Amino acid sequence: MVYILEDDDNIRKLIKYSLTSQGFDVQDFSLPSDFWKELEKNKPDLILLDIMLPEEDGISILKKLRFNHETSAVPVIMLTAKDSEYDVVTGLDAGADDYVTKPFGMMALVSRIKAVLRRYEKSDLKKEILEADGIKLDENQHTVFADSQQIFLTVKEFDLLLLLMKNRGNVLTRELLLESVWDLSSDIESRTVDVHIRTLRAKLGKYEKTIETIRGVGYKFV
Repeated sequence: MVYILEDDDNIRKLIKYSLTSQGFDVQDFSLPSDFWKELEKNKPDLILLDIMLPEEDGISILKKLRFNHETSAVPVIMLTAKDSEYDVVTGLDAGADDYVTKPFGMMALVSRIKAVLRRYEKSDLKKEILEADGIKLDENQHTVFADSQQIFLTVKEFDLLLLLMKNRGNVLTRELLLESVWDLSSDIESRTVDVHIRTLRAKLGKYEKTIETIRGVGYKFV
């Protein structure tokens, strides 16, 4: 099931038609209030989210989704006319899985939706429990504990920590982290990686130093 939150009727109906013709189940909303009501009943497989909306802007909605345990793992693709590098980085920093600027081709959008869903399906394979010092990460439950105290991470923070712990002791470049976690090339400013590392360290508390900065290169879990 794909949820579309877009206040432009023409765009929303066109997206819905295109996705339905490709075999997707779709529910569409023009108002955030209607979207939230339905989300309380059912969780979608993916959300297409406009930024400029009535009642509440898309970035605010995305942040709420990411900090809610029930929806933190739902993939979100931003749809917006705001196409500056700053806007793209802001959307990615807030937890978006992809960022599509208007105008866009319907087939290209469908392809990007399928790519995001494939990444999430692939991430469901060969899950394990990782432990290091007082940190315990459970891929199946999508949880992280520090000294038996649960830490609530966004999807991207979780994916970053997972990748770093799986490669413990190895230096991972910003470019590699960007491509692996966001599936984006390094032409997007790598600041988005640094921002997520900073917030991840803050949540790890006394274990923040387990993520070491390798100046000019990237990061490693020590």
